[in-house]
Amino acid sequence: MRDALGGAHHDYTQGPLSRAIFLLAIPMVLEMVGESAFAVCDLYFISDALGKHAIAALGYTESMLTIVFAIAIGLAMATTATVARRVGEKDLPAAAEVGAQSVYLGLTLALLLGVPCAFLGPWLLGLMSDEAAVVEQGSTYARIILGTNGVILLLFLHNAIFRGSGDAMLALRTLWLANGINLVLDPCLIYGLGPFPELGLTGAAIATTCGRSVGVAYQLWVLRGTACRVRISGAAWRLRPSIMLRLLRLSGVAIFQFLIATSSWIALMRIVGMFGSAAAAGYTSAIRVVMFTLLPSWGLSNAAATLVGQNLGAGHPDRAERSVWITGFYNSGFLLLLAIAFLVAPEAILSIFTDDPEVLAFGATSLRILACGYPFYAWGMVLVQAFNGAGDSTTPTWINLFCFWVLQIPAAFTMAHALGMGPSGVFWAIAGAESLLAVIAALVFRRGRWRTQSV
Repeated sequence: MRDALGGAHHDYTQGPLSRAIFLLAIPMVLEMVGESAFAVCDLYFISDALGKHAIAALGYTESMLTIVFAIAIGLAMATTATVARRVGEKDLPAAAEVGAQSVYLGLTLALLLGVPCAFLGPWLLGLMSDEAAVVEQGSTYARIILGTNGVILLLFLHNAIFRGSGDAMLALRTLWLANGINLVLDPCLIYGLGPFPELGLTGAAIATTCGRSVGVAYQLWVLRGTACRVRISGAAWRLRPSIMLRLLRLSGVAIFQFLIATSSWIALMRIVGMFGSAAAAGYTSAIRVVMFTLLPSWGLSNAAATLVGQNLGAGHPDRAERSVWITGFYNSGFLLLLAIAFLVAPEAILSIFTDDPEVLAFGATSLRILACGYPFYAWGMVLVQAFNGAGDSTTPTWINLFCFWVLQIPAAFTMAHALGMGPSGVFWAIAGAESLLAVIAALVFRRGRWRTQSV
């Protein structure tokens, strides 16, 4: 624990794998807790003060923001895989060049997405909800959150550089700095504490954006210094079209992969929303709890991606494969314990965020059903990140396309409406599709074609 949080540099291509996994996973898990804390913090203060329409507006906006997250994660995975491969080859200047070009790509995409969303936020929210109260209360929130997506992109990309280099502690510090600011500003701007104006849902958007922006500024300062193994300065910032094209090739498939996965949540949110604001608010509350618990598992999965990339770069494919199976075992044990908690006491967990009986009932049902697939989710996340860490983004893309769009969404609509199961049908469709994804990914991973992927 001391070594993992101390920020020292380690060679993850040698030594015991269990130690390497924990050295990477501890700060990455805490980093993901920090990322999910944004959503949980906002939900807590909003639900306490503003009610189910505000919660629903937050849920609809966040479901649209998943498109931005898909782009950010896709670019980040390509960056992590390429930086990790260069670090494994002991070519740190080349790793720095990759990092700089990924930042340029992120800035370009941020402008292309942010400007239209700042103007179209209320209209987009109206597409998601038929209730005028939800659109009226959440329009400015949607404008701010969707329009400032650039800070999210940069936050993910800079942390991808840190993870690829093996300096996961730097990513952790960034997220906790950003969340500390958000935690302080949220109640001040929502409730109007002290000299701050009472802005309600808009205040939550401003607080979150301010926290993330300070985190990005800190990342840029670190990347220009000596704290990170990959230092981006001077010549590394020159435009390198060949590197940018290579990143686009890798990230294009990765973006599509995560776009398939995350955009499916928009469709699912819309199906649940057909049953009213209480169902949408309950689903939003449950999903926030689920994401809070799954993101630490993504931290473990990111550790597997870094180990795969660095060990393939060092010419150790067998070590890369062993790291994946060991990480999956740890991850499944962790999520199994959480699944038991969700099955036993979902109401107690959700009561932190809402005391509305109807919202609480929908949320508890959602948590219980989704928890049934938790052990499978653990393996699915690790295996998908292992493919991405090897630079093979195509395989998980096809798996996502089949499981989410061919199976999950049609099943959710059919079970919810045609079979009369209501929102529970959506929840069962999610659990089933995610579990099938894990099984397919394991079978394909064992074939070993990812071992020969070049980046």
